[in-house]
Amino acid sequence: MVFITEEMIKQFQTLMEKVDEPLKKTFQNIHNGYQRENLARFLKARDGDISNAHKMLVECLNWRIQNEIDDILTKPISPTDLYRAIRDSQLTGMSGYSKELSFLFTAGLPVIAVGVGRSTYDKASIHYYVQSHIQMNEYRDRVILPSATQKFGRYIGTCIKILDMTGLRISALNQLKLLSVISTIDDLNYPEKTETYYIVNAPYIFSACWKVVRPLLQERTRKKVQVLSGSGRDELLKIMDYESLPHFCRKEGSGSSRHSRDGTVSDCFSLDHPFHQQLYNYVKEKAAVVGAAAPIRHGSFHVDFPEPGPEDVKIAQTIESEFQRLGKKNGVSHSFHELKINGD
Repeated sequence: MVFITEEMIKQFQTLMEKVDEPLKKTFQNIHNGYQRENLARFLKARDGDISNAHKMLVECLNWRIQNEIDDILTKPISPTDLYRAIRDSQLTGMSGYSKELSFLFTAGLPVIAVGVGRSTYDKASIHYYVQSHIQMNEYRDRVILPSATQKFGRYIGTCIKILDMTGLRISALNQLKLLSVISTIDDLNYPEKTETYYIVNAPYIFSACWKVVRPLLQERTRKKVQVLSGSGRDELLKIMDYESLPHFCRKEGSGSSRHSRDGTVSDCFSLDHPFHQQLYNYVKEKAAVVGAAAPIRHGSFHVDFPEPGPEDVKIAQTIESEFQRLGKKNGVSHSFHELKINGD
């Protein structure tokens, strides 16, 4: 892993001082006053290559301007029933924060939960799901992380993710295109925002795919991924309190229970969970301010989908091939040949 030096960051800053004002303005919305730390993110993503990191950041800033990403938190997904349907089929949420673990782990990292196995992405168009994903990214970066930084008295710019593989089936291949789009958006425009990925409740199908995909990942990504036994409850309790465990990692909360002992919603995927309620209300309030000057246009917020890099394409093709093999082995027939990774 490349060590990012102060000299690298200074050279990167010099290059960024030469970009046009619109790019500087949107970069301010990214770094929130922590320019050095955010330049370091892009340097890490390009293994310390200053020229490539600069190219990556400039392309990211242009993407933000062209797609009005700075305004995406003023674009609500309406009506509420549609947004609830998206939440029920794109299982993502925030369950709490990490705790201090000696010098090995810092407190205050947001715990993001993702229901990989049970997400169906079948209640709306791809554009709504991409919009929802980017809104959660932006809310994390503009609200959650700055709040954690202030609360814990030190810069916090990353999160940890717990990926629940419960329910993962061969039919998940149908969502591969959408997942590739979301993954590419994150890789190119939100690099190095995740400290560690914890995989829990992994069925055989995941284990089989992981064996062939793991060698294709970059070293820095491989080191971030930890596959835990079962729900991962005991291991995760070393780095977070019980209250911060996602519901699918809690012994009494895994499966059907959506409510904790005190009657509040513990299912962090639900629109009724405090995190989603706060995000939903935040976007509505921002939209109301903008709407005072101009009518709000309903409908999905279309974002240009970046082309995945060669490595991402290879990973997607490898997953497709492994799913095909497993499908044939288990007598499952799907029209895999009709799936297109890029484009409609």
